[in-house]
Amino acid sequence: MAKPFREILKTKEFIVTAEAGPGKGSNVSKIVEHIELLRDKVHALNVTDNQSSVMRYPSLGVCLLIKEHGGEPILQVTCRDRNRLAIQADLLFAHSRGINNVLCLTGDSIDVGDHKEARQVFDLDSVQLIHLVHTLNSGKDMAGNELDGATDFCIGTSATPSADPIEPQLIKVEKKLKAGVNFIQTQAVYELDELKRFVEFVRKIDEKVKILGGIVPVVGAKMATYMNENVPGIFIPQRIIDELAQAPKGTGVAKGIEIAARMIREIKERKVCDGVHIMFIGREEKVPEILKAAGLL
Repeated sequence: MAKPFREILKTKEFIVTAEAGPGKGSNVSKIVEHIELLRDKVHALNVTDNQSSVMRYPSLGVCLLIKEHGGEPILQVTCRDRNRLAIQADLLFAHSRGINNVLCLTGDSIDVGDHKEARQVFDLDSVQLIHLVHTLNSGKDMAGNELDGATDFCIGTSATPSADPIEPQLIKVEKKLKAGVNFIQTQAVYELDELKRFVEFVRKIDEKVKILGGIVPVVGAKMATYMNENVPGIFIPQRIIDELAQAPKGTGVAKGIEIAARMIREIKERKVCDGVHIMFIGREEKVPEILKAAGLL
């Protein structure tokens, strides 16, 4: 069985997590393949919760599969789809089944997803969700009622070091840190100096929180340009776009893996932060290649 993630966070080990993207449908064979491939190669698998507001198999369901197959899951919970009653019920269920890590997120707007007629909830935001989890951990619900069995979650959240302007992001990060988190998984970063400045900001507020730099491999110059123009908080430097453009036809994925591995090595060697979170949604089977190229396998 995998070592509890909260125990990994207490060590000086370089931490590696990967994102597991549930499929759209009840067939879980592909996600089980990814779990079995990655469970012994990363410290935890972070399961997205209707990522980009696209309806998929639930994060909680995949987390249960990860437990069944001997891995360590991180449950993503967004505030977009459920009110505080449903969120608390889901968290109680998750904890009762041995899921002890939660990543607290506000969630993407419905407008970017595939069910644009759906109603957004947003009863809470990510800072309030962090407070909610602490309340459950203390043995009470949000209404102040005593629980017959408290939770004991290791709490994480996200941040965007490349946000422009960065000031609103830092204000929200400070609120999250003061609410109390054990780890931060950042959105994709491509400029390590930006990540370093973000880490320095966090360290001034909380020296103990672990920070995992987000790694999203880019497999082509067109993809990189699209991300720069359409994904908030993403900035891929021109030098990386040029490197991708110069890659021979048919080698885009290999070049993307090479660049991602190079970034991971540099993060580790420069001790920029405490580890990395690899997001290669749709190509999870390629994560071991990244780890091997980075010298982590």
